[in-house]
Amino acid sequence: MNISKNLPKGRAGGYLALGITSIVWGTTWVASKIAVMDMPALQMASIRQFFGGSFFVVFFLFYKKIGLPSKKQFGWLLMMSLLMFVMANGLSTWSLNYIPTGLSALIGALYPLSVVIIERFFFKVKNMTPLTFVGLLLGITGIGIVFYENAFQKHPDGFLFGVLLSVTAMLAWSVGTIFIVRNKVNMNPYYATGWQMLIGSFILFIAAHTFQPAVPLAAITTKSWLAITYLVLAGSLLAFVAFIYSMKKLPAAVSSLYAYINPLVAMVAAYFVVDEKLTMNILWGAIVTLVGVFLVNYSIKRNREKIIAEPEL
Repeated sequence: MNISKNLPKGRAGGYLALGITSIVWGTTWVASKIAVMDMPALQMASIRQFFGGSFFVVFFLFYKKIGLPSKKQFGWLLMMSLLMFVMANGLSTWSLNYIPTGLSALIGALYPLSVVIIERFFFKVKNMTPLTFVGLLLGITGIGIVFYENAFQKHPDGFLFGVLLSVTAMLAWSVGTIFIVRNKVNMNPYYATGWQMLIGSFILFIAAHTFQPAVPLAAITTKSWLAITYLVLAGSLLAFVAFIYSMKKLPAAVSSLYAYINPLVAMVAAYFVVDEKLTMNILWGAIVTLVGVFLVNYSIKRNREKIIAEPEL
């Protein structure tokens, strides 16, 4: 795993890694959209995660000589895989069959808001300040603007189902984020990610053949294979390495900025690549939403710093 060694050292490398993460993960939404145009979404997600996960697992097992996960670690990996890769990634990919790429990406970016709400009502965490409420209000307002604009467009059947899939995926990511903080396991993050992808690929394989008519591998179009190749090499390998590298080299508040850039990259890329509509109302709604998400994150981190040193996620 020598990708990070080719980056500049120190903060310069961290900022370069942040840029790579933001652009690549933003464009993977469009690549996923292209791939699922000609094949079932869950099958595509299964193939993508199988190749991406296999690369990480084989690398660490046979090159780095890291042993197999323990029983406790495997249980943790299974839970994380279900939340992050089966539900979050799988369902958000499926949603692209029904809703615009930018909308799905924007809904996915709302997870910090739902984390705050889940922790407040289910774990009684008193982490809300006036600034948090302002952020929540802006986030809801921005999403409302985007939905209002989309309401006047002609949508294919299943638009509401696609929104439901995307929201469920976002909530799964939120729960997974909370689970990571509350149930930490000492594993190499790349190795753990690989196992999560690999486990998720087998679960998605079963789900794909249960809920969607899978197509033979020989029937998958060249366009879909090219999109999957980009998703594996860029989205599942390069971007993950760059993301973890940026977290090591930059403050958490800076390394997390990718979450606010991804949806905008997805919207602009979808406009140019797959001809999705992008109006000023949609763009402003997205910006308002992301400002709200930023304020929620900022308020929570500032509140934590008043009590104890902020833990790294």
